[in-house]
Amino acid sequence: MAQIIAIANQKGGVGKTTTAVNLAASLATAEKKTLLVDMDPQGNATSGIGLEKENLELTVYHGLLGECSAAELLQPTQLDHLQVMPATPDLIGAEVELVSAIAREKKLKALLAEIEDEFSYILIDCPPSLGLLTVNALTAANRVLIPMQCEYYAMEGLSQLLNTISLIRQELNPRLSLDHILLTMFDGRNNLSHQVGEEIRTHFPEQLCETIIPRNIRLSEAPSHGLPVLLYDIASKGAQAYLDLAREIIQAEV
Repeated sequence: MAQIIAIANQKGGVGKTTTAVNLAASLATAEKKTLLVDMDPQGNATSGIGLEKENLELTVYHGLLGECSAAELLQPTQLDHLQVMPATPDLIGAEVELVSAIAREKKLKALLAEIEDEFSYILIDCPPSLGLLTVNALTAANRVLIPMQCEYYAMEGLSQLLNTISLIRQELNPRLSLDHILLTMFDGRNNLSHQVGEEIRTHFPEQLCETIIPRNIRLSEAPSHGLPVLLYDIASKGAQAYLDLAREIIQAEV
């Protein structure tokens, strides 16, 4: 059975999609069969992995509404062990259309249940909100990874996200655990980055990943080419950091 990891933070611009795309690619490079699920209506994970959104006939939107099977949604990538369940702005409609649906919080869980045995890892890129799409992701997952930017407001809103995780654990998904908090956009020359890192380490010593994602221009450039950074510039510090993160997550299973 797959490890299903929701990559979540209601704060935007913290490296959530960058982490989803590059961690998925790094796990696939380690020959772990991986699925990247794009649950963000912006569809940045979809385009960032190289898919043309305008050419997609079926997306997560159709799967959540029961209009197709999970298998019909799977799209190949340039990496043999990585597939994608894509999203487009149509997904915005799902928030409205699922409001009156029975078991609306469990639509993604039911969809993934059809194919989860085919994968070692399923990574879910959540939107920057705590709405119904994120609740679906957290209900489907058994782990949460929270990317946190090393800036002044890093801790702001974290308590709200942790409260949401706690509520979902109590009401919808008792297997859900917060296993990973990841420092992103870390600038070693900046004292603030070190201060934020130490604050998070103080509060979450067991959850904080050893791997730290640096601020790196190659990570910023890669999505515009529709490539994960390890296919864009594998020698870059950003690519090496995500390969390290993949190793850390794999080793945590041993």
